[in-house]
Amino acid sequence: MLIAGLMSGTSLDGVDAALVEVEGDTPETLRWELAGFRSVPFTEQQRAMIHGAILAGTADALCTLNAELGEWLAAAVLCVCEESGVELERLDAVGSHGQTVWHRPPDDNGRGSTLQLGDPATIAERTGVPVIADFRSRDMAAGGHGAPLVPWVDQVLFRLPDAARAMQNIGGIGNVTWVPPLGSEQSAFAFDTGPGNALIDAAVELATSGRMVFDRGGQLAARGELDEALVTELLAHPFFLLEPPKSTGRETFGRPFVERVIGIIQPEGDQDWLDLIATLTELSARSVADAYRRWIVPRGIAEVVVTGGGALNPTLMGRIAALLDPLPVRDGTSVGIDPEAKEAVAFAILAWAHLCGIPANVPAATGAQGPRILGSYTPGRRLGRVPLHHRS
Repeated sequence: MLIAGLMSGTSLDGVDAALVEVEGDTPETLRWELAGFRSVPFTEQQRAMIHGAILAGTADALCTLNAELGEWLAAAVLCVCEESGVELERLDAVGSHGQTVWHRPPDDNGRGSTLQLGDPATIAERTGVPVIADFRSRDMAAGGHGAPLVPWVDQVLFRLPDAARAMQNIGGIGNVTWVPPLGSEQSAFAFDTGPGNALIDAAVELATSGRMVFDRGGQLAARGELDEALVTELLAHPFFLLEPPKSTGRETFGRPFVERVIGIIQPEGDQDWLDLIATLTELSARSVADAYRRWIVPRGIAEVVVTGGGALNPTLMGRIAALLDPLPVRDGTSVGIDPEAKEAVAFAILAWAHLCGIPANVPAATGAQGPRILGSYTPGRRLGRVPLHHRS
C-alpha cells in the first residue's frame, strides 16, 4: 500500500509530503519504507492568508482558507509523486493532518476543541484517492487533548530491543514520546514540552520586518547574548508547571507571546533583537530539558532522538545536548529517518491504521478515555474497496 502523509505544522512554513510504502495489517507485521519526500514552502501570500484568517476569525475567512488549503495540500501530493517518479495511479490513500488554526485543550469540565483546515474532499477530488483527515477530533471527543498524536507511531516504529528512548519532535511546538523497549508491557508516555520554533520564528519575522521567517542554522541566536532574568521569568509560565497529559499551541506560544515580551524589553538596535532570539532559543531548549528532568529521565532512557525543523538548528540542538548531558542527543538520521519527514511519515502511518481499523491514540499521552480509531474518511474518485469498518 502506498500512502501520502501530509503535515502542515504550527511553524506555518509549508507542507511536508511523504510517500510511504506500507506492508502488513497489524502493528506487529507493519513494514514501511520512505518512497519520497518533499517539503513545499508556503509563499508569502499563503502565509499571510493563513495568519489573516486566524486573526480575523470570520466564517468567510475560515471557509475560504479551508478550500484553499485543500488545493495546496493536494498540490503537495502531486508534487511529491512527480518528483519521486511515482505514478499517481499507484497511490492508495492520503493521510492529511491539515493546518491547525486553533487548539483549545480540555478545560476543568473536560471540554476541549480543535480545528484543522484543508478540505479533504478537495484533496480526494484532485488526487482521486481516499483521504483520512481530522485525526485529533476523535481523541478530544473521548476526553483527550487530541495531542500529541505521534506517540503511537513512535511506539510502533522506533522501539529499541533492550532500552527505552525519547523521541523529541521540535516543530512550532515541542513534544516528547517516551518509547518503551520491545517486549515491555508499558505504554508510550508523551506530552507537549512547550515552544519549539514558534517563538523563535515569530521573533525573527518581527526583527527583519518579514524578510526572514526563521533562524536558518541558528545563526542569529548564536550572535545574541542570553537574558538570564528574562528566561527565568518566561519559564514561570503556568504551562510549564502543568502535569502531563498536556498540550499547547500557537494560541499560547505564538506571535502574541513574542509581542508581549517585546513590550517588556523594548528592543532598539540589531543586537537587542539578536539577544531576544538567543533568549527565546534558550527558552525552547530549557523547556525541553526541564520536562525531561521532571517526567522523562526518571523513567529511564538510553538516548534522545530529535526530529522536526528544530533538529536543523545547531544552536538549539547544542543547548539541548548540553542541558541533557550525559544523555546522547541525536537527530532522526540516527534511526533512519529524515528529521523533516518524520511527522509526514507519521500521518501516513496513522492513515494506514485507520484503514486497518486499528486504534492509534495513546490514552496515557492524551488523557482520552480509551483507544480510538482516529480520523475521518473521505472516499476518492476511483471505485475501490472500502475499509471494512466503513461498511454499514
